[in-house]
Amino acid sequence: MKSIASAPGKVILFGEHFVVYGIKAILCAIDKRVKVTSSTTESNSIDIKSNLGSISIPKSKSLDELKSPLLPFIYLSKKMIHRFDHPGGISVTIDSSIPSGVGLGSSSACCVAAAASISGLFNHFSKDEIVNLAIEAEKTIFKDTSGADCSVCTYGGIIEYDKENGFKKIESSLNFPLVIVNSGITHSTNKVVKKVNEFKKKNELIFSSLCEKETELVNKVILSLKNNDFTSLGKIMTQNQEYLEKLGVSNSVLRNMIEIANKTSFGSKITGAGLGGCIISCVDESNLNPTLKNLQSNNYDCFPVKIDSKGLDTF
Repeated sequence: MKSIASAPGKVILFGEHFVVYGIKAILCAIDKRVKVTSSTTESNSIDIKSNLGSISIPKSKSLDELKSPLLPFIYLSKKMIHRFDHPGGISVTIDSSIPSGVGLGSSSACCVAAAASISGLFNHFSKDEIVNLAIEAEKTIFKDTSGADCSVCTYGGIIEYDKENGFKKIESSLNFPLVIVNSGITHSTNKVVKKVNEFKKKNELIFSSLCEKETELVNKVILSLKNNDFTSLGKIMTQNQEYLEKLGVSNSVLRNMIEIANKTSFGSKITGAGLGGCIISCVDESNLNPTLKNLQSNNYDCFPVKIDSKGLDTF
């Protein structure tokens, strides 16, 4: 028995860091994908292969005994083996076109695709069930995950998310391209989140003011998306970047990338935790190639993406 599933990566368009403190964030799925192929086997082992490495363990081995970036996939395999009383093992292969460790949702997309692929060996699960399985799996490596990334990787398109109300899809016919620029600097999201929390404790009034401004900004974004007002989004990105600079999550490399991108794009900002990872630039067909050319001439790793409206796909 074989089961295949594919899920897209994501970017945070607006609201990173502020979302931790109850402000809405806007995320979208992108057309970079991960594919997971699962098979039942007659062995008593769980075998995982990916670009992060490979692992083969007895299916009876406890999760508490393991320390591996592949833990989410072992968790999902063990859960399905137990739930459906499978007498054999499971083999899982992960193929990803999403750069890892730079804030593009690689781990969440992998968890979503793996949840669908592995569970698909035994039964057809709804997307609601898949996203819950994916969040459970991701929590084996990121205990404080909000579920926002797994949600947008499952359902696709553009979503708004906040801690109190969860996610809601934003209906928009816009399918604008984005340019993603990879700094090549990996980062620890947890460390950057802690850095922002330290800023908040030392600058309560400034942080409170920034939260209010971010709320106003995100409301403008939602209105622009619903009205298909594309050109305003670039300006809002530039404004959001100013707030992220004040939080201290930027650096000279990211600033230089943004400065170069903004010579031709409508606006740019950090996406994700910051202090490394990627920036995104808002473009259309008229300035897409000039923006890519400018960045490439400065030896930056960059590529265009579009919004992925499909989300999780199974085969």
